[in-house]
Amino acid sequence: MQHKNQLVKYRNSVLNKFQIYNSLFLNLPFDAVTNTGILLPLLTKACEQGFAENKSPEQILTQFIEQHTGIKDNDQLISVLFRFIQYIERQIVLFDSIEEAAFAENHDLNGQGSIPFLVNQAEYRNKKTELQQALQNYAIRVVLTAHPTQFYPGPVLGIMTDLSESISKNNTTFVEQLLQQLGKTPLFNKQKPTPFDEAVSLIWYLENVFYDTNRTIIKRIRNHVFEGDELPDHAIIELGFWPGGDRDGNPFVTAQTTLAVADRLRSSILKCYHRDVRQLKRRLTFSGVISMLENMEKTLYAAAYLNEKTDTFNQQSLLENLSQLKQKVLLDHQGLFVEKVDALIQQVKTFGFYFASLDVRQDSRIHHQVMQEVAAKTDVLPDNYHQLEAGQQIAALQQIKDAINVNALTTDLAKDTIQSIAAIKTIQLYNGEKGANRYIISNCQSALNVHEVLAFFTLSGWTKSQASIDVVPLFETIDDLQAAPAIMEALFGDANYMAHLQQRNRKQTIMLGFSDGTKDGGYLAANWAIVKAKEQLTQVAEKHQLEVVFFDGRGGPPARGGGEAHKFYASQSPDIANHATQLTIQGQTISSNFGNPQSAQYNLEQLLSAGLSGVMEHKSKGWQQSNKDLLQAMADTSLKHYIDFKNHPKFVPYLEKISTLKYYGQTNVGSRPTKRSKGDGLVFADLRAIPFVGAWSQLKQNVLGYYGLGEALNQLIEQGRLSELQQLYQQSGYFKALIDNSMMSICKSFMPLTAYLQHDEEFGTFWLQIYHEFKRAKQSLLKVAQSEELLADSPLRKQSIQARETIVLPLLTIQQYCLQQINQLQQTTGNDTLIQVYEKLVIRSLYGNINASRNSV
Repeated sequence: MQHKNQLVKYRNSVLNKFQIYNSLFLNLPFDAVTNTGILLPLLTKACEQGFAENKSPEQILTQFIEQHTGIKDNDQLISVLFRFIQYIERQIVLFDSIEEAAFAENHDLNGQGSIPFLVNQAEYRNKKTELQQALQNYAIRVVLTAHPTQFYPGPVLGIMTDLSESISKNNTTFVEQLLQQLGKTPLFNKQKPTPFDEAVSLIWYLENVFYDTNRTIIKRIRNHVFEGDELPDHAIIELGFWPGGDRDGNPFVTAQTTLAVADRLRSSILKCYHRDVRQLKRRLTFSGVISMLENMEKTLYAAAYLNEKTDTFNQQSLLENLSQLKQKVLLDHQGLFVEKVDALIQQVKTFGFYFASLDVRQDSRIHHQVMQEVAAKTDVLPDNYHQLEAGQQIAALQQIKDAINVNALTTDLAKDTIQSIAAIKTIQLYNGEKGANRYIISNCQSALNVHEVLAFFTLSGWTKSQASIDVVPLFETIDDLQAAPAIMEALFGDANYMAHLQQRNRKQTIMLGFSDGTKDGGYLAANWAIVKAKEQLTQVAEKHQLEVVFFDGRGGPPARGGGEAHKFYASQSPDIANHATQLTIQGQTISSNFGNPQSAQYNLEQLLSAGLSGVMEHKSKGWQQSNKDLLQAMADTSLKHYIDFKNHPKFVPYLEKISTLKYYGQTNVGSRPTKRSKGDGLVFADLRAIPFVGAWSQLKQNVLGYYGLGEALNQLIEQGRLSELQQLYQQSGYFKALIDNSMMSICKSFMPLTAYLQHDEEFGTFWLQIYHEFKRAKQSLLKVAQSEELLADSPLRKQSIQARETIVLPLLTIQQYCLQQINQLQQTTGNDTLIQVYEKLVIRSLYGNINASRNSV
């Protein structure tokens, strides 16, 4: 009954409204748009019927064009296809806006996973004191990344915000005007954004969503958890930021970029404070108070808008001024409106002068390359550094005492590596230490990788006793995850490194990458490898009496650690240290989960409650050794099956020739190249996870969300162990989250779209292999969940997926049609001009599909 009521509410608040407002698209300012609007529903129906009859995209579109249009030549055909794409793109924006407008109607902001619900649980179990104690140290950190999966430019985000607001107010007249504005507004960038552009785009979310949402959540925590008493002195919600600091594989991020982004973050948060102080002036109009506010306003204005920087105006001095203001209001004015001062004090404690902590990241192989240049061009290291054993290299690095002249280096890469670390010191001077105090090492494979980074700080002018930086190793591949405990044991056993950790409060942050792990070993094996690595790393840290914090590199889809991520934190192993919840948020996940204050509040509270749920729940639930053994057996089977798939001779050619992989780099979405190497050929190891996962998503095959898992489940079922799997699904929140996320991947798949490939001479057998695994996974998942349909427990998510998939079905059909035409032209006429036209249509089609999927890449 509850699910039925939810579906009725969703249908009325989203699906019906979409049908109503969709009719307004007939007034969009496109040539012949009326005809496009009339034809599109017919095309959708033709696609549905055509795929049901096993027709190919080429057959469906060719037949549709012949029956419903008078098109006679390619120019007319291309024009019509382009108008369809334009129309569908804007339908997706409309649907997104309607869902956002109806968010509170379809999500209980006080329900399961919310702060009030968490407190009710604690009170019911007589554990409210434990919850209060846990919050004295616990925090969540949400890190916004620069990864190229966010396709809406800033102006479109603004229109979407206004659309959602107008739809929620049923202001049809203004909605129609906004849709017309949308029709005239480009939905994509004509040029690739710079790293600074990417940063500005994401700072929009900090200013317009996260800032006010933090205030709302902190108020709820204060009222419900602490009943109006003083809050913990630390930030409960922390924000991290990668644009401008993440230089892993991005040659366009420089030290100057990092400094410019840090400046922008500083000015943005100070503008927020300036706005709040002006609002305070409207209420605190009291004698002796107004002058204090005017002084703060002038100082904030100079710092925020004139970029004045002094070492005397900082987070601490602003907090002191606000504390004096609070005392004045309490003593002289009976505390009238003092809660507004308290709210601003909490904002300053949370965001400081930095808004979000800027992480710097680079690949370990680049570090080693630069260190070899340092050895060759300076006298701080032996000339034969590159020939020494790892232990000897570490010993040599620890002997470095002085900074080097960066001009002694010859390559821009080496100079920028040193300058980027010097930039961190500048950022800390004006934004505070938390403005930039983490250096992440991608592809970390040894203790040497960490020692080289620490040495860079000495080479850049930092003294070893003042290196206010956390060095964060990132373990990504299956092999690296398995090697991680031994690497950290070696580091913790090193006196010099332990001296550094002593300065950092004996806390070690370790990052684990879901994206590259899945790309390397498949969905199930990667997820389980991360669990095992965390358990073992926890043991290593406890042995050395260190606090270890795990930072998860999660993407949008289940294949990259996304989906219902909070469910994993709520059910994680009791053998994993749980001092904080830290994760990356990427691409459309930022706009879909944190695009407006209500959705941001809901999702942030879900993460916080999930991390704190261990205070209330029996920690060992679902983690008996027998369950672990079963998960390990499935992971082993899954890994072997996926590795065989990845090593198939047609695996890379399929991606090159059949998928849209090569077109990702031609979209003006992100500044970062789609692969690490500069060569023309496709080398799997150099391929980034985002375009890799995205290519499978565009094919509507989503293999990374189920390939290997289907085989693992099926083998156990054939061995007569189905009841064990069903029991595991009921007992283990972790396993249930794995299964449910895989179901989401399958729900977003549509194999009939590419079924024509089964007849392809080169790739027919390979496509059938994928199809059989898809069927095997779907059947096994339903058996394990004891359900007749996928996502039976998540009816709203399923409805949303189905609605979005229906909207983009013509778009996907057009994309596949164009790919078929390109392949045929390449094999026959070689008409380069026409091929380029079809390629432009393919590229354009990428935008709409990714935006519609919300968490596809």
